[in-house]
Amino acid sequence: MNQKPKSVLFRELLEQPGVLTVPGCYDAISAIMVEKNGFPVAYMTGFGSSASVIGQPDAGIMDFTQMSTHAGNMAHSISIPLVADGDTGYGNAVNVYRTVKTYAQHEVAAIQLEDQVSPKRCGHTQGKVIVPLNEMLGKLQAALDAAKEKDIVIIVRTDARAVEGFDAALKRCLAFEEAGADVIFMEAPISIEEMQKTAKTIRKPLLANMVEGGETPFLDSIKLDELGFKIGLYPISLLLSVIQTLDSQLKRMARGEHDQMIPDQISFAELKNLVGFPAYDEMQGKYDSINQ
Repeated sequence: MNQKPKSVLFRELLEQPGVLTVPGCYDAISAIMVEKNGFPVAYMTGFGSSASVIGQPDAGIMDFTQMSTHAGNMAHSISIPLVADGDTGYGNAVNVYRTVKTYAQHEVAAIQLEDQVSPKRCGHTQGKVIVPLNEMLGKLQAALDAAKEKDIVIIVRTDARAVEGFDAALKRCLAFEEAGADVIFMEAPISIEEMQKTAKTIRKPLLANMVEGGETPFLDSIKLDELGFKIGLYPISLLLSVIQTLDSQLKRMARGEHDQMIPDQISFAELKNLVGFPAYDEMQGKYDSINQ
């Protein structure tokens, strides 16, 4: 029996009660680990992708080809829905159409698009500039049109809070909701009160971006549920943890303490299972037997 499209699975999850806790992944193996640990959705973080793929800041340096290919690799490595960062859509409305269509063809369940000018910046850094609302509405319509060809959930983010203030950001959220966005994402509200007002105003599912040390109060899923948010996104929690582990293990290695590294490692056998060696070997055996 064929599995439902991942976009459909994600839409069904949005209809269920409670908050979706969505960990941020930066590559295929981190996405595999998210699925292994029972999470129903994974997120391809732009910040983590820029850091892990090219070792550069999340400032629009990775281009459309790099990001869409990375998203496809991650989406095809897991059976759960992947939400993927699509930055600004990599150009004008026509470019957005192509971006959304390509992400959908890569089996990405949902794409996040934002209203910054290109090159964009990480949502929790300074110096952001946003496009006019009418321009972003044109991009949103292009995204919705592309989604009609192959279904993909459209998440629209505004960075207006840091540029024009909360009221202007909420106005954009309302405009995106009215225009047909599936999920609304106000980036970097600075207080619980702003989050409460957003949740009371917007009827569509709301995404909260929880960044350790970011501009927004860092809340757990229980509190986000109480506030009225549907998605609790934790985009860099895993990356921060992995970097800390790498640093600790490398210090041990530099001191020649190789045996002390082993307790904090999974086994090589576990790693082979994670990346699919048993299935690969079974397939190889099937085809080898034909030649015998």
